[in-house]
Amino acid sequence: MLLTTTNTIEGKTIIQYYGIVSGETIIGANVFKDLFASIRDIVGGRSGSYESTLRKAKETALREMTEQAERLGANAVIGVDLDYETVGGNGSMLMVTAAGTAVRYQ
Repeated sequence: MLLTTTNTIEGKTIIQYYGIVSGETIIGANVFKDLFASIRDIVGGRSGSYESTLRKAKETALREMTEQAERLGANAVIGVDLDYETVGGNGSMLMVTAAGTAVRYQ
């Protein structure tokens, strides 16, 4: 499955558009509290633990989006956009969303 942020696939012809597909994941406040309480690997203001958790959330959202596209018969998702939003009371949760257009190309 090809994932691209562009709206076309260079050198390929899109033969079918299936519509918008998306994947979402939400990380609760407890994850953040645990992360901040146990951060020991901060170097230069960065936290490897925090970044790893966000990366996993992004991968989960992309995987869900890809699975939805595959069920439709697509072999690519174009125009992929990733969003990170805080949700819940006082922004206590982080939502990661991946969305794009499922297509079949040849």
